[in-house]
Amino acid sequence: MGYQMKSGAEPRTSLFGRGLGLFGRVDYRPIETPEEKDSIYLMRYRAYLHSGLILPSESQRVSDRYDDAPNAWTFGIYVDGELCGSLRLHVLTSEWRMSYATELFGDVLHPRLDQGEVFIDAARFVADPEKAQRFPELPYLTLRRAYLACEYFNADTGLALVRAEHQAFYRRVFLQETIAEPRPIPIILQKVALMACDFRAVREKVLTRFPIMRSTSVEQRMLFQRAGERHSPPCGVVTSFERPSIVPN
Repeated sequence: MGYQMKSGAEPRTSLFGRGLGLFGRVDYRPIETPEEKDSIYLMRYRAYLHSGLILPSESQRVSDRYDDAPNAWTFGIYVDGELCGSLRLHVLTSEWRMSYATELFGDVLHPRLDQGEVFIDAARFVADPEKAQRFPELPYLTLRRAYLACEYFNADTGLALVRAEHQAFYRRVFLQETIAEPRPIPIILQKVALMACDFRAVREKVLTRFPIMRSTSVEQRMLFQRAGERHSPPCGVVTSFERPSIVPN
C-alpha cells in the first residue's frame, strides 16, 4: 500500500534484464527481533507519509495488532545488505482468520473460510521511498514472497488490499480481479479494494509470463519453516519438504 508503482507496463525485456540482475543481490529475511521490527515500522511510516497515505505522527512508526498475529509472517527485503522493502503475509484458514482482509471484508471471506478455503493475504507492502526510485523492479521482487507462500501453503486463493491506482498492476502481474469494492482501512487515508485470484488456475500463466516468480521447495522451506519454528502450522495445512497439501477434516 505504501509503494508508488508506475502506471504504464514496462517492457518485459527491460524488467527481466534488470530484475534478474538485482535478484542475485536480494536477501529475504523474516523479521523477528525488536530492532528489526522497529526498522520495518519506521520504513512503513516514511513510505506511507511519502505517498500521502497518513498524517505525520510523533512516533514516526506504523504498526498494528496484526503484526504479531500467529498467522503472520513479516519479511524484510534487503539489497546489498540494505533494507529496501517489506511485506507481511497472513495465512488464512478456517482456524486462522486474523488480518485486515477478514476484518474489512469478513462478509466476503468468512463464508469461504467456513468451507475450508486457504488464502494468502499480502499486506503492508512498502518500500523505502529513496530506494524505490533506484530499484523500480522492487514490486516484483517483494511480492514474489506472496507467490512463494501460495506455493508453500498450497493456497486456493491469493488476496490483496489494493488502492485504486494500483489495481492495474495486480491484474497484469498476478491476474487478480476485484471481488469487493473499496472500503476504509484504519490509519490509511485512502480506501482499499479486495482483489483475489484463483491460484491454481492462474499459476502456470503467471510463471510463464514472469519466471522470476518461480521457486524451489528448499527456498520456500527456508523462509516459512524458519519463521514457522515459533508458529504452529495453520490448522489443516501440512508443511513438508514436498509441496504441502490440505489435510481433510
